[in-house]
Amino acid sequence: MALPIYASTTQRVWHYSYLTICGLIFFFLIAPILVIIPLSFNAQNFFTFTPEMLRLDPEGYSLKHYTDFFTNSDWQLAMTNSLKIAPVATLISVSLGTLAAIGLSQSHVPGRRAIMATLISPMIVPLIISATGMYFFYSNPYIPVPFYGKIYLPFTLTGEYWGVVLAHAALGIPFVIITVTATLVGFDKSLTRASAMMGAGPVRTFFRVQMPLIMPGVISGALFAFITSFDEVVVVLFVGSAQNKTLPWQMFIGLREQISPTILAAATILITVSVILLLVVELLRRRSERLRGMSPS
Repeated sequence: MALPIYASTTQRVWHYSYLTICGLIFFFLIAPILVIIPLSFNAQNFFTFTPEMLRLDPEGYSLKHYTDFFTNSDWQLAMTNSLKIAPVATLISVSLGTLAAIGLSQSHVPGRRAIMATLISPMIVPLIISATGMYFFYSNPYIPVPFYGKIYLPFTLTGEYWGVVLAHAALGIPFVIITVTATLVGFDKSLTRASAMMGAGPVRTFFRVQMPLIMPGVISGALFAFITSFDEVVVVLFVGSAQNKTLPWQMFIGLREQISPTILAAATILITVSVILLLVVELLRRRSERLRGMSPS
């Protein structure tokens, strides 16, 4: 926001103080992340800047940590598991979250505010508590039956691939609900009524009329759900096993047991992927605003 030429001295002092405070907040948020990137190119197995790096000597920099990341079997297993788990968890999150958001957008649904609060509770409850609850439930899963009690299932999800997928899907559903609900705020419901009057069924109306308009919110929620699953480590430590360890799990092991600088290369790759996905989210948000006839902010 530009400062007007007629601004008083007090307004100018407040304006530049405001910019300074914003700059300091931005610096303390970004600096711990950006410092990882040059350290990942360290030619030595150190977590600090060497004198060669500070002198910008080319001999102080190397790609050996990236080479270790792409050739080490442990890192490749972790990357493969993350790429197997995150897309499936995202697909489940998007399917269930989109249906829940559309259902809760109907004004005649009783207790929809309470249901919405329950569905987004995984974002509010501390992750360690959610992970503990998932561990005990997945160890001995059951189906509650009214007036009967519980029907225990003859299998366990702890340490299994589908256990990790379902746990990550539960964490991703709130993001999908929030983004799709925000898209539905400006949705013109007369379009669905017009579609029904033209003879289209609910399923056809959903895929041909409603889904194209809320697609930006669905994709945004999918990206957030994917990032949540791809970066999550606490839940997978509880419900996963060594066979389905993910990339954040391997980074945790590398930091706690091996002190491996390869985690810096892995962190840089994750940062790059996250930035690309956030840029996609921003582009989709602008597209959604244009579809609604709003000026992109």
